[in-house]
Amino acid sequence: MKYLPLDANIFITNRERFVKEMVPNSIAIFVSNDEWPMNGDALHKFKQNSNLFWLSGITQEDSMVVLFPDCPDPKFREVLVLVRPNELKEKWDGKRLRTNEATAISGIQTIVWVDSIDALLQTWVHLADHIYLDTNENDRKASQIRSRDYRFVDEMRERYPLHTYHRAAKIMRSLRAIKTKDEVAVLQKAIDITDHTFRRLLGFIKPGVMEYEIEAEIYHDFYSQRATGPAYGSIIAGGDRARILHYVSNNQECKDGEMVLMDFGAEYGGYCADLTRTVPVNGKFTRRQKTVYNACLHLHNYAKSILKPGITIVDYTEKVGEEATQQFLKIGLLKKSDVKNETPENRAYRKYLYHGISHHLGIDVHDLGTKTQPVKAGMVFTIEPGIYIEEEQMGIRIENNFWITRNGNTDLMKNIPITVEEIEALMKKK
Repeated sequence: MKYLPLDANIFITNRERFVKEMVPNSIAIFVSNDEWPMNGDALHKFKQNSNLFWLSGITQEDSMVVLFPDCPDPKFREVLVLVRPNELKEKWDGKRLRTNEATAISGIQTIVWVDSIDALLQTWVHLADHIYLDTNENDRKASQIRSRDYRFVDEMRERYPLHTYHRAAKIMRSLRAIKTKDEVAVLQKAIDITDHTFRRLLGFIKPGVMEYEIEAEIYHDFYSQRATGPAYGSIIAGGDRARILHYVSNNQECKDGEMVLMDFGAEYGGYCADLTRTVPVNGKFTRRQKTVYNACLHLHNYAKSILKPGITIVDYTEKVGEEATQQFLKIGLLKKSDVKNETPENRAYRKYLYHGISHHLGIDVHDLGTKTQPVKAGMVFTIEPGIYIEEEQMGIRIENNFWITRNGNTDLMKNIPITVEEIEALMKKK
């Protein structure tokens, strides 16, 4: 790992939170992700299962976490399973964790090797009445590939058909949505790295720069600050390409008079930042660009004012939509007749703002959490309204990350330049 060691108490606390939700005499088993083949003999870069990481901080492949709080032998009430270090394999692929190193990261005292887990696991399962298994229950999941967690479910049900099975992911959805202060401190580090990088970009962008050159600056600055890397594929979209929400080609020239939308964030210690800013390529907003940008910033600030405990994301999105309607009337995008003739299924403002305003943020960029239950203190959300105008070949999005507090929220990106005046002043200094 590139980042500095995290406090193991983060993961100790997370395991304690999960165990409290388990029914009596139950065992929970979490397995790491697959190593996915690419081409030839190559593999894609390994990415740990988010739930296993949340419980342990372990990023190594072929790992497992076993939680059995009612095990008669206290030594096996929480177990970390690792691949056994192999001298020959390490010559090719690098060093694997030793037991003392894994304990320092996770706080788990009992470490066993994966090549000896079958016999141990059978004994533990025979003592338990209930088994918690993990699957991907992120609402945005799209892949139909039968990944390791689902294959493990199949194996366990075949071997132990008479146990009662439970969904670990259902518990994880509620627990991971509420961040502890220690988790937010790690997230804040990712945000601070992203802040530094954005300020660097303001001094780099100019007419003629290529989108991929901006992306390269992001990678350079992230890695120089110990980030694991980008939290997701960076979107660097100049001109009309800013209307493409998941534009990742990043291969065109940024031209004088255009704006460039940059949606990027660092990953640090397993936690993800998610920032979007839209800036003028030449360092100076035109009058129209400034008008639309300030309308988007108004929506951003309005959303910030109402995102607090008790509101649901459905109601929150509806209220932001009402405010967007008024702003779009004000800046000439909508006419009163457009609003009069709209339907609940086809709101007029959706022509210019066609995505959600917020999503949960944490270990995953689109983190676990509910859309229908009321917002709770401890959750972390993005706020990211956008205005996309095909007729003017213009797209603007403004995004910050917010930690929900008892009575409101805290802007974790409050130090990152956001106003027209701040952006122009910093670009002028280049």
